[in-house]
Amino acid sequence: MVDLLQEIDEWGPEKVVCVSDARTGMRGVLVIDNTARGSGKGGTRMAPTVTVGEIARLARVMTWKWAAVDLFHGGAKAGIVADPDSPDKEAVVRAFARRLADQIPASYVAGLDMGMTEHDAAIIQDELADRGAAVGVPEALGGVPYDQLGVTGHGVAEAALAALERAGKPVAGTRIAVQGFGAVGTATVARLHELGAQLVALSTADGSVHDPNGLDVPGWLAARAEFGDACVAKAAPAQRVAQGEELTVDCDVLIPAARQDVIDSSVAAQVRAGLIVEGANLPTTPGARAALAARGVEIVPDFIANAGGAIAAGFAMDARYSAFRPEPARILDEVAARTRRNTLLVLETAAQTGVLPHAAALEMAEQRVREAMRLRGRLPVLA
Repeated sequence: MVDLLQEIDEWGPEKVVCVSDARTGMRGVLVIDNTARGSGKGGTRMAPTVTVGEIARLARVMTWKWAAVDLFHGGAKAGIVADPDSPDKEAVVRAFARRLADQIPASYVAGLDMGMTEHDAAIIQDELADRGAAVGVPEALGGVPYDQLGVTGHGVAEAALAALERAGKPVAGTRIAVQGFGAVGTATVARLHELGAQLVALSTADGSVHDPNGLDVPGWLAARAEFGDACVAKAAPAQRVAQGEELTVDCDVLIPAARQDVIDSSVAAQVRAGLIVEGANLPTTPGARAALAARGVEIVPDFIANAGGAIAAGFAMDARYSAFRPEPARILDEVAARTRRNTLLVLETAAQTGVLPHAAALEMAEQRVREAMRLRGRLPVLA
């Protein structure tokens, strides 16, 4: 077991709160990583496998993500150890909110992540009787419809577009493979298809599909909407491939948009894409990134490419107590502009300095957080 006390560094985490509820069996954790640039903000995820270490890693990603897009919130993340398909989900979410009533929304505003829906965000608001307790609530309650707008996927697609344009490659005809055909993956595919890209592989938790001649994107988007992850079962037998093979098919752009650490050194050796755009958080290991760079594979880092949700959350945070909804067009325009700008900045900096894009992005974010810590008198005292 990782001793989180030994993992604390100059950045954080500032606070780790574990909660439980005997009646519902709820177990959860909140990690506030760094609040130098603002109050803690990051999604809340639910899965049977959630760990404190996992949530701490993701909270750190949020610290860098907020700084990278230059918005004034701090890194945080929360997790609930439970089955998101359980009939007792609402009771578990309510118990989680009650146990963290002293933290939400004073130190942390709940949001959406894996296993959590707009309805769950509404339940948190209801349980704490506070519109400010969560963002990501249904549009009917004044929320920003993240999934309907596809904000994160829209940003991932724009990051891919910016990287391709920088390399002098047209998006039209570009072959893309997407691991994780969920909210992020489908929005990414829809936007890139609109721009003329060709989808050659996709996957869900239920399986993987590949067709080198291109998949019918409108058909697959409709199947995903109707059948969820089980849509892959509708594929022709010749299109079904082994789970994970979507990462190594012949393509131009690979978009891992599922879980963390899916591309390690062994998988990296088999990747055939020339560009990887990280739709998920932490999908590549450090060893994989080094191996891919040695082969000339360019990577747009996660907290640059998938920051669309954070940018939209910035609008949602401002609107929590407002009677007016933010304009969807303004949100998408801001997601596109900030994501494209940051993608180009990071890739150019990496090329000029000879470091990996992740290092360039991290240095940019660290400088912004360090300056905020300096101004607030939070920097470590040197002996």
